[in-house]
Amino acid sequence: MKPVRLTLALCCLALFSAEISAGEDQQWVRIKLDERFRSEGVTAADINKDGTLDVVAGDIWYEAPKAGSANHTDGSAWKQHEVRMPGEFVAGVGYSNSFANFAWDMDRDGLTDIVIIGFPGDPFHWYRNPGPGSEMHWEEHVIWTSACNESPEFEDLNGDGVPEFIVGSQPEAQMGFLQIPGAARVNEKFHFRAVSEPSAEEGRRGLDNGTFKYYHGLGAGDMNGDGHRDILICHGWWESPGKIDGDGLWKFHPIRQENGQPLPNASNLYADDFDRDGDADLFLSSAHQYGVWWCENQGNDKWVLHEIDMSYSQTHAVEQVDVNGDGQLDYVTGKRFFAHNGNDPGGKDAVVMYWYEVVRTAGQAPKITPHEIVAGRDTGVGTQFEIHDMNADGKPDIVLSNKKGVNVLLQK
Repeated sequence: MKPVRLTLALCCLALFSAEISAGEDQQWVRIKLDERFRSEGVTAADINKDGTLDVVAGDIWYEAPKAGSANHTDGSAWKQHEVRMPGEFVAGVGYSNSFANFAWDMDRDGLTDIVIIGFPGDPFHWYRNPGPGSEMHWEEHVIWTSACNESPEFEDLNGDGVPEFIVGSQPEAQMGFLQIPGAARVNEKFHFRAVSEPSAEEGRRGLDNGTFKYYHGLGAGDMNGDGHRDILICHGWWESPGKIDGDGLWKFHPIRQENGQPLPNASNLYADDFDRDGDADLFLSSAHQYGVWWCENQGNDKWVLHEIDMSYSQTHAVEQVDVNGDGQLDYVTGKRFFAHNGNDPGGKDAVVMYWYEVVRTAGQAPKITPHEIVAGRDTGVGTQFEIHDMNADGKPDIVLSNKKGVNVLLQK
């Protein structure tokens, strides 16, 4: 692994180069739920309605002991249950059939159901929770025929409290979203609402609009300050019309760096006014190369990429959360072990987890402090992970599943 850089050289404008420092964070405890490679995505929810959050990693859900009890931090005390027939996946040989997991009461019966987005481009499904005490496999229902882009999102686009699935769809080669229908229609295939024109790319169709099944980079955020969440990719963003129930296309705004190129291939994208100048900048990290960045919006379609961390590679998933309770949103990411089975740059380096403390001040570059999560060594991210307060102590914890197994990092 490349050595951690303690300062970022002021190679750009001094005003807009983030102030960087680094250190080890010992305030976390690792709970190892499973050593096996189950899934590259994960979610947490109270599956059995006992008041404690459980963990779901693809085919398996892990029943948590009571939060705060001695057993809660003992991974062997978390009971395993099958959602569906477990697959056999081998780290370094192939991939799982679970790239993103989400939890929601899809049929409004009071029980939390599970969504599993499998291999990129494949159909994706939701699974009906059979209820506490049942050991039967969960009933499967198709949501849509494909989920393209390696960072599918489950985000509330219109502020109604119900998230939408944001994915690319093939063979249409269009970016769009799917709203969760009412309980009477949730067993049927959902309705895909396209926001983009079909891809104009020849060959691997969708590389220009985020809908190629292996495209890297997707997010949702308010890019123009109108209070509506837009859809973001590395090539640009689609402007939400506000009311999203119609089938009309959204206006596209391209993003280009100073060299005329789109943003580098990334994972999850976040809109964030880092320099407090009133417009939306971006946070992104490289899915298969080295790089964690913030991208400065200078106005007039000018975007400047600023390095935050180049010390490790394969940051294939990012979450935004206030880690330390200071009222400012921070970022969490880590290395995805063997993202391409060891063939990426730095693919065989040590597996690490980091959170990036961000302090924003009007008219200044953000102060960004990387903190290595020591308990997260040899865990890392998958293609998707989540942040939850797993032990009900008021602090955000990290839930992970990847080729290193299934883990929870509890913040002390």
